Amino acid sequence: MEDPLHPFELHTYIPLSLLGFDISINKAVLMMIVVVGAIILFLTKARSSGSLVPTKLQSVAELMVEFIRGIIHDTMGPEGMRFFPLVTSLFLFILFSNLLGLIPGSYTITSQLVVTGVFAVCMYTLSIVLGLKIHGPKFLKAMLIPSGTPPFIVPLMVIIEMISQLARPISLAVRLFANMTAGHVIIGVLVGLTISGGLLIGWLPFSFTIALYGLEVGIAFIQAYIFTILACVYMGDAYHLH
Repeated sequence: MEDPLHPFELHTYIPLSLLGFDISINKAVLMMIVVVGAIILFLTKARSSGSLVPTKLQSVAELMVEFIRGIIHDTMGPEGMRFFPLVTSLFLFILFSNLLGLIPGSYTITSQLVVTGVFAVCMYTLSIVLGLKIHGPKFLKAMLIPSGTPPFIVPLMVIIEMISQLARPISLAVRLFANMTAGHVIIGVLVGLTISGGLLIGWLPFSFTIALYGLEVGIAFIQAYIFTILACVYMGDAYHLH
């Protein structure tokens, strides 16, 4: 888990040379590689069992597939299944990033606003491109001018809807970033109190730390779910002109 007192610090650079260019890999990039590796290992192990009686890992993978399939059907309909690989990758990457970030000494990718911001902007941009591809200019009209709007307030509604649309990726990014950062800051404070309190009173903040870790595991799942379902809702709006 990244030091909560320095949530924006990207340190520990490893210089490499590739095709004659000097590049550096920081802790965030290394952690992304670890996350992708963990996801591949999880899916490979779940698939390799292939038994009629599912193993525990296979059952978890099957539940996850049904869970994501349900999200897509509820927000985009059957036609949204074309995005199943993308949505699954998004959910698993955020989930594993959140969970692995809880390991002491690791790095929490989703506690970096630039990372959550890139994810949010990419998914929102995809919804806009999807809407334009399916509906053409009609999509922009439906997005910026609600049906039944009186002509004399159309300019005002366009401005309001533009602000509302711009707020979507911002809120999507900040929600995930703020929740992951806040939990790590509180854990860091409690760990500091445990160390400074010694054996006499250190057990009290330590017990709160254990309880908070359990809560953070739940938040890791919830935030991955919220980010994924909102991304699907935005794409569903593009499909159905909501």
